[in-house]
Amino acid sequence: MAKHEELFDAICKGNRKLVEQIVNQQVAAGTPVVELLNDSMIPAMRSMGDKFSRNEVYVPEMLIAARAMQAGLKIIEPILAKAGHKPLARVCIGTVKGDLHDIGKNLVAMMLKGAGYEVDDLGVDCDVAKFEAGVSRGAKAVMCSALLTTTMPYMKTLTEAMKGKGVKVIIGGAPVTQQYASEIGADGYGADANEAVKIMDAQLGVR
Repeated sequence: MAKHEELFDAICKGNRKLVEQIVNQQVAAGTPVVELLNDSMIPAMRSMGDKFSRNEVYVPEMLIAARAMQAGLKIIEPILAKAGHKPLARVCIGTVKGDLHDIGKNLVAMMLKGAGYEVDDLGVDCDVAKFEAGVSRGAKAVMCSALLTTTMPYMKTLTEAMKGKGVKVIIGGAPVTQQYASEIGADGYGADANEAVKIMDAQLGVR
């Protein structure tokens, strides 16, 4: 169980105000923010991610929990930055060109941030140039999603464009499969937000 069970539970239940209250109290009491992050906040999101993978919770519950986590991170991040704490890695994420859907992409972005990554969210309708800009800003991996079968082919365009740039390409989205990822030469495929974080960990070898 998490070291700060109340914080763990507040994130899992999506109680944003309580998360802010607890984090502020712990910071004021001198609790190391890295401890709050590693011992309670990240475990809470991983727990929710595992439940999501088992269909015990669904997208609305995940989004609410992720937003509660984000409220805590907003307080913690400036303190971490001031202390020189380094993120696991910088990654960029976006929905591919022609696709304006962002719920899944937003959820993955929040899960990654909660797991300790620095996330460059490129938004929706992203062409190769946007992803290349993300790489130029230091991204070690690019993640792209598509909800439409008509926009999936752009993932192949992106994967080919990223060859030789020293970055990993991870894809996902409702119509996307591991078989498709293998066919286009992507480095990884995440079936859901929780899986996407695990794939990122594995591809970058950060844990």
